Amino acid sequence: MAFPRFYCPGLAVGHLRVDLPPAAAHHAARVLRLKVGDAVGLFDGCGAEALGAIVSIGRDKVRVEVLRWQTQAPAPALRLTLVQALCAQEKMDWVVQKAVELGVTRIQPVAAERSVVRLAPDRASRRREHWEGVAIAACEQCGRSHLAEVAPLRPLKAWIEEASPPSEAERRLVLTLEASSALSALEPPGSAVTVLVGPEGGFTEREVRDAVGAGFQPVKLGPRVLRTETAAIAALAAIQTLWGDLR
Repeated sequence: MAFPRFYCPGLAVGHLRVDLPPAAAHHAARVLRLKVGDAVGLFDGCGAEALGAIVSIGRDKVRVEVLRWQTQAPAPALRLTLVQALCAQEKMDWVVQKAVELGVTRIQPVAAERSVVRLAPDRASRRREHWEGVAIAACEQCGRSHLAEVAPLRPLKAWIEEASPPSEAERRLVLTLEASSALSALEPPGSAVTVLVGPEGGFTEREVRDAVGAGFQPVKLGPRVLRTETAAIAALAAIQTLWGDLR
């Protein structure tokens, strides 16, 4: 039987009763309208999971009794990082949500030269908090035990310049229509893949050159021009199918 899951940072084996975080408590009591005795799942974002039952619901608090601890889930074997150029708000939310469902480990938003959306530092900080909430909700829904990280927004040029050289275990890919290689033609990576996806207008030639200089290999996703949000999810699904946990 399916039951709702809630992210509880700080959850530790041995706890007998746990208070849901404020946002989770509000969702449980006011949105889902759960009642005392209802079963819920708890996870700490680092692999620990528990099955519990609601024992009390107050105005601002929902308390859960831990019934049993689940076997700690292993982290994904393939460390998958999505470097996504900033796009329109609803598109970015969708990319974060679906990337988490597909098992991405880290999401790095970047501002590219052709990004339509521009965010001042204070707005960028608020948007990151919002994306973190989207990522948490996606983990709760899809059954993930390990929380995906959402990094602070960075200018693409600065992020590339500051990136350390790729390790032997990492493969770096940049999506571009001009590429001659397809994903299926590549040798399997080690334990990590970083994929760079452009904005609505695509990357400039200089951005692609900079990415190649930082160890990214240009690849294409077939003959059609994909929207940025489609390209991101298609790339992640293809990578997980070829080398990850969708095999």
